[in-house]
Amino acid sequence: MTLPPLDAFYGVDFSGGRLAGRNVWVAHTVPVPPHPQPLSLKGRGEPAPPLALIALDRLESLAGTAERTPALAHLVQLVRSSSAALWGFDFPFGLPIELFPTGHTWPKVFDFLGEYADDAYRCGLECVRRARRLKYAEARKTKHHVRRVTDVEARAPFDTFHYRIIYQTFFGQRDVIRPLSLTPRTAVLPFQYRKLPTAERVIVECCPSSVLKGLGLPHQNYKQPTGGPLTRRRKLTRHRLLAALELFVDIPATFRRVMMRNPGGDALDAVIAAVGAWRAVHSADHQAIARHPRYRHEGRMYV
Repeated sequence: MTLPPLDAFYGVDFSGGRLAGRNVWVAHTVPVPPHPQPLSLKGRGEPAPPLALIALDRLESLAGTAERTPALAHLVQLVRSSSAALWGFDFPFGLPIELFPTGHTWPKVFDFLGEYADDAYRCGLECVRRARRLKYAEARKTKHHVRRVTDVEARAPFDTFHYRIIYQTFFGQRDVIRPLSLTPRTAVLPFQYRKLPTAERVIVECCPSSVLKGLGLPHQNYKQPTGGPLTRRRKLTRHRLLAALELFVDIPATFRRVMMRNPGGDALDAVIAAVGAWRAVHSADHQAIARHPRYRHEGRMYV
């Protein structure tokens, strides 16, 4: 199974809030052209990273609005207008198969979401109600929730319908993934491997927290959602993360300042998603993923 040519790697830190455009960030990286002799990275005598960060934008500035519906519609258009591109999105692309009748397929999840208008919270409550009815005991089941296999494997911080993530799950799947899954020459993995031969763009799920865990890096104490100047601890953690990221992607000083000054860490997470998706997609066993009995119904993180 062969990937299409990929010359652009995007990371999207997502939000399903009413003013989603204010908290969604888009990172755009490109491969660094091969050089006959090793290049140094910012004069430190280290090999040059394989990627370069060329754009880092808040969706509000790209869409001209922070309102969720038009901002997410603009995000979809950004993806559709890209070519030879890989996009890593930070939200779940599917729900656990236990929440649905036997034989339920991934496209029918969109029908389920469509029953709740814009009420993501009520949709989450229905997921909890269904999870509580499950009688079996296994490691993926907690008191009122059940995780996908990939959530356990990638050590995701939350399940797909946790109250802190249900808005991302709901609006990400309904308003972003559904229209992209219907877009010609667009392959949403792992659900649409059959579209790879003609795909111009590939869309995958990527969790920044799971990427950091896989790299053995701090995955906490770098976000400051209360705003204001970063505390010393968070500042030190971000410096450590940036130093690690620069092994993979060249980050210009302008973007370093943006990533250090953005209190919620959303700009930083977008870059992590781009790097994580790039690494995972190129190292994955795509044939095994396509055959997996659960991934093709509930999704897989590429981390």
